[in-house]
Amino acid sequence: MVRIQAFLTSFALALPFALAFSPGAHAEAERCPKMVAEAPPRLIPAAFKPSALDPDQVGLTYIGHSTFLIETAGGVTVATDYNDFVRPDVVPRVATMNRAHSTHYSRAPDPGIEHVLKGWSEDGAPARTDLQVGDLWVGSLSTNIRDWQGGTIRNGNSIFIFRAADLCIAHLGHLHHTLTADDLAILGRIDVVLAPVDGSYTLDVEGMMEVLKALESPLVIPMHYFNEGTLERFLGVLDRSYEVKRNPSPSIVLSRASLPVKPTVLVLPGH
Repeated sequence: MVRIQAFLTSFALALPFALAFSPGAHAEAERCPKMVAEAPPRLIPAAFKPSALDPDQVGLTYIGHSTFLIETAGGVTVATDYNDFVRPDVVPRVATMNRAHSTHYSRAPDPGIEHVLKGWSEDGAPARTDLQVGDLWVGSLSTNIRDWQGGTIRNGNSIFIFRAADLCIAHLGHLHHTLTADDLAILGRIDVVLAPVDGSYTLDVEGMMEVLKALESPLVIPMHYFNEGTLERFLGVLDRSYEVKRNPSPSIVLSRASLPVKPTVLVLPGH
C-alpha cells in the first residue's frame, strides 16, 4: 500500500495543540521534553498489582489488538483503545478510545469508569485532553484518518500520552499518516511508544518506521497486528539500530532507569 504522506498542519490548527503542552498554559508542559536515556537495558517481566509497583515504576500489560492496561504506583489504571471486544479483567479508572473502527471504541463503556476520553470530537474539532488523575497525567494530540472512500477525516484519531513516574508513554492509536515537525515538537520526549504495525489499515510499515525514527523512543512495543506474519513483516524492516526482544509475559514493569540504551522493539505475547 502506498504510504499516505503526512497531512500538512497549519499554524491555526497546531496552536491549540501547542497550548495544551505550553508552559504558559499548563503545568504539564515540560513533562515529556526530549531527553537521551543513559541507563543500561533492564526489562522486567512480571505479573503485578498496582500496590507492588515502586514509585518510579509503571506497569504495562498487553490485553490484545491495540488495548493495553497501564497501572501506576498510585493505583491508577488506564485501558487504551477501550472497546466492546477486547477488555482487561479490571474496570479501569480511565479509558481512552479512537474512532477508526469498532475495535477501538466502546458503545457501552462500563459505568464504573471515571474518565472516558474520546480521541475525536463530534464537530470535527481537535479533541483536547489535559487530565490529571492521581499520579497519572493524560494528554493528547489529534491526527487525521482516512475514510472508506479514500478521503480525509480531520482530527479523527488521537495520540494519547501518559505520564507517570517521570515516564512518558505514547499510544499512537489508529495512526494513518507520518508526523509533522510541529507534531514532534508538541510530543517532545517519548520514552515508550505503542505502535500499530499492521502495515495496511493504519500506516504502512515504511511510514511507521519513519514515525518511530522521528520519535527516537528507546522502547517500541508493537500492537495492532493480526498474525505472526504481519508482525514479522514489520520486524523485517528494522535496521541494525534496533534490537528485538520477545517477552515471555504480556506484562512488564517499566521505569526511566530500565529504558534500554539501544532502541529496542519489545514484542509482548498476544495480538
